[in-house]
Order: sequence, then C-alpha cells, then structure tokens
Amino acid sequence: MTSGERKEPRVDSTLSKGLSILENLAEAQEGKGVTDLSRELGLTKSNTFRLLQTLTTLGYVQHLPDKTYAATLKAWRVGRARVENLKLRELAAPELSFLSRETGETVYLAVRENLSVVYIDKVDSQKPISSWNAIGGTAPLHCVGTGKAILAADFENLRKQIGVAMESYTDRTITDPATLEKDMQLTLKRGYAFDTGEFRDRILSFGAAITLPRGEPVGALGISLPDINLPENGEERYGTLVVHAARSVSDKLRAI
Repeated sequence: MTSGERKEPRVDSTLSKGLSILENLAEAQEGKGVTDLSRELGLTKSNTFRLLQTLTTLGYVQHLPDKTYAATLKAWRVGRARVENLKLRELAAPELSFLSRETGETVYLAVRENLSVVYIDKVDSQKPISSWNAIGGTAPLHCVGTGKAILAADFENLRKQIGVAMESYTDRTITDPATLEKDMQLTLKRGYAFDTGEFRDRILSFGAAITLPRGEPVGALGISLPDINLPENGEERYGTLVVHAARSVSDKLRAI
C-alpha cells in the first residue's frame, strides 16, 4: 500500500450479518423463517439461527407463534431518538416562519412513522378558508405532500412496503404501483412532491424532504391549502419555496 492509499476499515462479519438480517426483516410485510432468511442472505441456517437468537434477546426481533421472526420497533425507536437529538423542530422553526410569511397558508414539519407521517410542528394559516391538522396528527405516506416527499427520497427501501398499503381516500389517491413509481420519479426530478387532493378532497399540499448528508430523509416541510386558495402559477411558486426551505434545514443538519 502506498502512502497515498487509504486502508479500508475492517468490518466485523458477525455484526454485518446480524444487521443484514435486521434490515431484511424490517422491510418484510410478514415474518420470515430461518430457512427463508438463510437462503435470501446467503448464510448457513445455523448461523442465521444464532444471530436471530441474539437479536431476539436484545429486543430487535421477535419470535412469532408461527415460528417465524419479525423485526420489532426497537430499531425505529433508536432512529427516532436520533432525529429528536437533531433538534429538528428548533432547526426548522425559521423555515416554517418563512413559508408562513410567503404563502399565508398552513405549513408543517413532519417526520415518518412507519407508513405515515406525523406532524411535529406547524404554523396555522392566516386565511379565512384553510386546511388544518393538529400537531401529533398523522396522514398516509403515499398521499400527502410531506409524506410523498419522504417516500420519494427513500423509495428504494420503502417500495415493497408501500406497494401493499396504498389505501384510497379520494378519487385522486394513487393506488397503482406503476403510477406511484412515475410520481416518485417526477418528485425527485423537480425536488418537491405535490398532493392534488389525494388524502382530502380539494386540499392540496406541497412537500420537500429534509435530508442528512448521505441523502437519508429525516423529515419534510410542507404547505397545505384548499384548492381555491392556489394562485395563478402557484404550483411552481409554492414548490420552489418549499424546496428552498427544506434545503436550508438540510444544510443546517450537515453543519452539526
């Protein structure tokens, strides 16, 4: 090795295999047995079984009555704690105020919880006719602006899960996987998601993901409004505003 070459860090094989099992189970819609996991991950059955026992003892996996294994919410709680430690509400507060001033509409800060978004902060609309959701309220990931923005940013990991969970709420809700795929591509191309009344009739929303340095979404900013409030050329303007605000928060995260 020359002086200019960097030595690759050693990866603990046991830890790597254990994490691959956990990631596989976290993406599964139902429990999996030792045989299925060992075949999918290229591990021996004995090794897979030992790792599952360890993960079960630590609380990351549960052994189901049908003898299969499933991920628990412990890994999610660890990740959620990391998001809380990032002080996302505090970091995003100036951007929420900015979006509120620029649009006069309801604006939200949301994070993902399973296949939904949870609104963790908001600024209410200044207009007589407005949309409304409470802090702590939830909405399906696949049919609101903040949710679709987060989904698009992590679509490769969430595609299988969301594909069997796309319930219809209005006649505009996307429930077809191929249509959703096109919508996710468009969202990534323009930088923001647009909900055309897919969760509540005649309520539009725009969302842009807040991401960590490697692109992992940790939340999203959104603008929500009744369709009658949307001004001429409003889609492009509101989309541009929410992208600008989300990128500003993402830049703050990169500086932490």
